[in-house]
Amino acid sequence: MDHYFKQFFYGMNQFIFYYPLFMAYLWMVGTLFYFKHWETGKEHRVENMPEMPEHPPVSIIVPCYNEAKNIEETIKFLADQQYPDFEIIAVNDGSTDGTAERLDDLANRIRPLRVIHLAKNQGKAMALRMGTLLSAHEFLICIDGDALLDQHATAWIMSHFYEGPRVGAVTGNPRVRTRSTLLGKIQVGEFSAIIGMIKRAQRVYGRVFTISGVVAGFRKTALHQVGYWEINTVTEDIDISWKLQMKHWDIRFEPNALCWILMPETIRGLWKQRLRWSQGGMEAFARYCRSMFSWRQRRMWGVFIEYFISVLWAYSMAFVIFVLLFKQFFSIPEYIQAPSVIPGWNGIILGTTCLIQFAISLMVDSRYEKGIGKIYYWMIWYPFAYWLLSVFTTVIAVPKAIFKKQATRGIWESPDRGLRP
Repeated sequence: MDHYFKQFFYGMNQFIFYYPLFMAYLWMVGTLFYFKHWETGKEHRVENMPEMPEHPPVSIIVPCYNEAKNIEETIKFLADQQYPDFEIIAVNDGSTDGTAERLDDLANRIRPLRVIHLAKNQGKAMALRMGTLLSAHEFLICIDGDALLDQHATAWIMSHFYEGPRVGAVTGNPRVRTRSTLLGKIQVGEFSAIIGMIKRAQRVYGRVFTISGVVAGFRKTALHQVGYWEINTVTEDIDISWKLQMKHWDIRFEPNALCWILMPETIRGLWKQRLRWSQGGMEAFARYCRSMFSWRQRRMWGVFIEYFISVLWAYSMAFVIFVLLFKQFFSIPEYIQAPSVIPGWNGIILGTTCLIQFAISLMVDSRYEKGIGKIYYWMIWYPFAYWLLSVFTTVIAVPKAIFKKQATRGIWESPDRGLRP
């Protein structure tokens, strides 16, 4: 029996090492393929803007809750969109900080802006639903109330809808603007090396796990077919991504659709954000896992399997961390000894792979944000800080999602938005 246990724990240790190594190279190869086929020659310049014989009108929807400090800047950036025909719909979801008054004042000064006031906080998904149902146009762009949309982003997003009748959504390229602390600087690299790279790679081998909830375009026909955003989930962006793709709508990634966002720069704020992301992913997995056995959903299998294995990896890592702590005080059998905390050859390979991954991603994203290369020197902290964060948020989020009451509505909470200059 000891022999089988020993083989099991040996296999688990190998899995902990080889899984992130394999995924890193898969993402790098996918990113380079995507870059070669869809980004080469499309630098973020005005002269490279997509040409369309016509410009379908667009409704830009801004759900917001307690955004009095940020909403004016957000709306002014939207009003400056270099696109011929658009309206702006701001949905005030029961704010209590003066957001309503600020929006009403802006509506008197900015012609494309309409304001919808909801009596009480009903959550971002409901705010998006209301904005969509009251919008005048077939195509939507949804952004958060504290984000700044690049003036050409609408045109870049709309080029995909114009080219592809089966395109149901287009996810933009969020760029972190809160970078005054180590956490902020690491997140700048994370959005390039991890989030941007994953989206590119997933677009190559099938489906994407999620759009960026902070900036995305939608076709209203597709939203109507799938029943709009789910109000009983903590992350409406993950859920709507799975719903659209399971109905065979395509989701594309547009790196030129830049959107400058605020992110947490404290451990507490980052923990709450990542726990919500982890729980939302598990909720989507649990809600749609039975449908994955259908042959018609085979293009979703890659995303489904990738997520499932990542959860197994998180629990395996959590077990190893527990063993490392436990053996400091108690004697344990040799066959469940965890790897040493002192890096060996495998640690050197993983570390080198991470540096290569960050270098490739920052090289690709330097086309959209100048000077981003200097973040590279801060990324050495990413595996230590964010892998641990991912492990513990996943371990906690899985039971939270499984045992969550289905009728619980996901309402707004004011997040940590970092330290702004």
